[in-house]
Amino acid sequence: MSLLDLVDDTENPPREVSAPARRGFLAPLLLPVLLSTLLGVWGIRRDDTLWHDEAATLGLASRSLPDLWQTLGNVDAVHGAYYLLMHGLFAVFGTDLLVLRLPSVLAGALAAAGVTALGARLAGTRAGILAGLSFALLPAVQRYSQEGRSYSLVCALVVWATYFLVSAVLSCRAPVAVKRRGLTAPWIVYGALMLAACILHQFAALAFVAHALVLPGCARRSWAYTTLLVMAGAAPLAVLGMMQSEQVAWINGVTGGQYRRFAMQFSIATALFCFASPRGAGKHSPEPPFSLRAIALPLFVLPTALLVLISLHKPLYVERYVLYGLVGLALLLGAALDRVPELGRSLRVTAALAVVSAIALLIPESLRLRAPESRSDNVTALATVLSREYAPGDGIVYLSVKRRAWSLAYPSVHRKMFDVAQARTPAASHDLYGTELPSSWIRARMRSSARIIVVTEPTGNHVERGEADLMKERVLAEHFIKERTIRVDGAQVVVYEPRTTAAEAVS
Repeated sequence: MSLLDLVDDTENPPREVSAPARRGFLAPLLLPVLLSTLLGVWGIRRDDTLWHDEAATLGLASRSLPDLWQTLGNVDAVHGAYYLLMHGLFAVFGTDLLVLRLPSVLAGALAAAGVTALGARLAGTRAGILAGLSFALLPAVQRYSQEGRSYSLVCALVVWATYFLVSAVLSCRAPVAVKRRGLTAPWIVYGALMLAACILHQFAALAFVAHALVLPGCARRSWAYTTLLVMAGAAPLAVLGMMQSEQVAWINGVTGGQYRRFAMQFSIATALFCFASPRGAGKHSPEPPFSLRAIALPLFVLPTALLVLISLHKPLYVERYVLYGLVGLALLLGAALDRVPELGRSLRVTAALAVVSAIALLIPESLRLRAPESRSDNVTALATVLSREYAPGDGIVYLSVKRRAWSLAYPSVHRKMFDVAQARTPAASHDLYGTELPSSWIRARMRSSARIIVVTEPTGNHVERGEADLMKERVLAEHFIKERTIRVDGAQVVVYEPRTTAAEAVS
């Protein structure tokens, strides 16, 4: 009994689904769901620290609905649906870190369940369970299953959409007498899930390409109609996202390291694809055209490959944008592990040792992912340093206006400080960075400050700066002396004394 049978039975008259049938579907999901949930709640607070992406979620989703709506018209519309979801949760449960991250934990468990169900449907229960467990253990899945962003939820929606695509295809290949009743429901669910995924993040649409490659002829027309409806529904948000494309100007082109990593992943997936052939498949028992391998490899490879190709024109490649591609890798791993009992004794021992070694190697990475240093910055530590260093009469200067986004998670801390360049706060400006004063005003305010506390990126990190930011650097060089530098994960705080004060102290 599959989940499709709970929606529509294509082979029998309508009937109540029995409790044993429901248990037969749910039982294989329990172990992967339990593992994913345990890994999600393990170290979820990360020493009560946030990084800047989560700070954006917390800052924007905490605004009033009218303010949030107006903000999304200016910036971050691509994440608007997620912010609205989190706004509702914050309104009910508050803004604790658990409220921020638990939705991703639940989404990760739901995705693991979907991988298990998909694997079990296409390759058997054991292969499905092994695929679900493999998915939960993948480092990237562990990371985004406990992070306050939308990627884990998008992954869950795509994997269940893929499950219902399988159901739709199997329905269309059913006998003609039962097609009419069984064909519609799975396509409706597939379209609804993919629409939700595309609204949460536009690059979920790349999964359509992977899906298209595995369709038999009987399903192509229905898939095309469903895809067109989904694209039409997501188009307004996509247009608004393109109008706000400056939001992703920070993304660089694909690096050599990313190319090498993708090539290595592709090689591993190809090896798994070759090894994970169905039991008994061969020239006398050919593999069915709609199989686990046929779905898994395109789902793993194509979204990433397409995003890399798009990035040759406009840099947009970020691995988390296509996190759902790891569903394909997990399915291949599950199918490959399912074949291990068929091997000879020595090969079984070798395979067992390889699995144990892989899990042992995952332990240090799993520990690292739950440390504050695992993210690119630490806005909690930054707020702590600023609170400690700031004194009345000091001025806070962000050398790049974009770095003011670091203040989103702790507005009460920053309200107590004099932000030299700020004309309006991010909340008042309905954006992430706030509005700055004219350069002449900033210069005068800097000159009149007892000290300047500069917030900037680490040495060697490049952030595009405007004329006002360059003017701040000139004023610092001409009228202030660097007293000390405090390094924080992903940032640094530099304390400057006026040159006259420093000279008097020496004399």
